Amino acid sequence: MLDYQAILEEIHESLKNVENTGKVAAYIPELANVPKGKFGIHLHLITGENYSVGDASEKLSIQSISKVLSLAKAFQLVGNDLLERVDVEPSGHPFNHLSLLELEDGIPRNPLINSGAIVVADILLSHLKNPKEDFLNFVRELAHDETISYSEKVAESERLTGFNNYAAANLLKAYGNLHNDVEDVLDFYFHQCSIMMDCRQLTNAFFVFANKGTCLKNVQHLTASQVKRINAIMLTCGFYDEAGEFAFEVGLPGKSGVGGGIVALLPHCFTIATWAPALNPKGNSYLGMQALEQFTTKTKLSIF
Repeated sequence: MLDYQAILEEIHESLKNVENTGKVAAYIPELANVPKGKFGIHLHLITGENYSVGDASEKLSIQSISKVLSLAKAFQLVGNDLLERVDVEPSGHPFNHLSLLELEDGIPRNPLINSGAIVVADILLSHLKNPKEDFLNFVRELAHDETISYSEKVAESERLTGFNNYAAANLLKAYGNLHNDVEDVLDFYFHQCSIMMDCRQLTNAFFVFANKGTCLKNVQHLTASQVKRINAIMLTCGFYDEAGEFAFEVGLPGKSGVGGGIVALLPHCFTIATWAPALNPKGNSYLGMQALEQFTTKTKLSIF
């Protein structure tokens, strides 16, 4: 029987004094205010046990982690029709690059880069009666937590500085792959990225992907086939142009965000989330990547 608490404490202790060469995502002004030294880990076993260490109970801006949740909602609403408007291939490019979008006639490589997530946001805008409210309620239901909310400060900070996202959205619109108004789609997109959650709430929300589509409340939200596909997309596309490195070093499906969060999972076994806001040059948490590599190495638990 593994002593998970001891393992988390050992990982936390070994990394908290490491020279952290990462940098906080200062290009979103509101994120620049987050102290670089924060570091937490939370583990949630499928059997119900929970283990935490460090700053795991502090709220972070989940940013691109939200793309998995919006993808899940879009799959729930439109099923495989989604795949007519966004592909499922790794991009090999930074998350905000636009060159492939032009080369491939406005079809984003996958739903976890910015352009793909903007298309998913457009789909949700077309199918939800009250998009921001309905999506937030979906996230709350997955996590079984009514306290989860948007940060209007973060959303506004992104709106004022999100020029690349405006470029992507307008390019998508030019190719006919955005059906709603650019401003409305981006307002939704900036809000979904601004959701504030702690590491435990993240593991709760992602429980559905480790449990064949059934959330903590024992409600079936997705089919087993949809969960399989979402997990596959996380494994191959969840870490920008460092997805191969994460699969190689960690061996779990997962998703990172520029707020410094990472959430990963082993189907039928656990979900795990880390938070350390300083990012490596690829945009992933410098300490979080190392923590998860240590976790799967020490426990010998991965999909491989």
